[in-house]
Amino acid sequence: MKKVLGLLLLFFVCSSFDSNKGDLQFALLKYKGGGDWYSNPTALKNLAHFCNEYLGTKIDPQHATVEVGSAELFNHPFVHMTGHGNVMFSDSEAENLRNYLLSGGFLHIDDNYGMDPYVRLALKKVFPEQELIEIPFNHEIYNAKFSFKNGLPKIHKHDDKPAQGFGILIEGRVVCFYSYECDLGDGWEDQEVHKDPQDIRLKALKMGANLVEYAFTAI
Repeated sequence: MKKVLGLLLLFFVCSSFDSNKGDLQFALLKYKGGGDWYSNPTALKNLAHFCNEYLGTKIDPQHATVEVGSAELFNHPFVHMTGHGNVMFSDSEAENLRNYLLSGGFLHIDDNYGMDPYVRLALKKVFPEQELIEIPFNHEIYNAKFSFKNGLPKIHKHDDKPAQGFGILIEGRVVCFYSYECDLGDGWEDQEVHKDPQDIRLKALKMGANLVEYAFTAI
């Protein structure tokens, strides 16, 4: 109960977009299985700067790293997960992540390429009764601070499929947003890392800001 109340209080503070301390942090999810959970090391820093400028947030550019089974998960309203390979959750980790999401937390999963079949299996362990569904283009996530009338922007080529945004919804709230064939995190990274054009990077950052705004307000 203390963890739930602590998370809800944090969301109340975040939703005002007027923190005076600037000590809110994004969290990067550290998971087992061999996948490179640590990909895109500059991504969350740049997203924090962008949100602070355009959403009026006061987010610490230095993100936290949080293990799936840790109680520290409940200290962060926005958790980001990425990688290229295998993902494994133990029973206790799956239960902890489930409790976090049911308590008001938000998980953004970004397929950096190659993690799709693994993360889908891992999510079934967290929510065996739920399915990932494609989020319609008229959803709040695509129409928050910035408008994306055609849904998720395409940032990297990957398999040259259309970018898709999937979600797990609990009582109408998206608790987990999964960006597939998109690679938002690569677009958030420092420009010299992937040499993405500035307009592509801006689309990625704007979409990221929409996710943050939704996570902070859709309680």
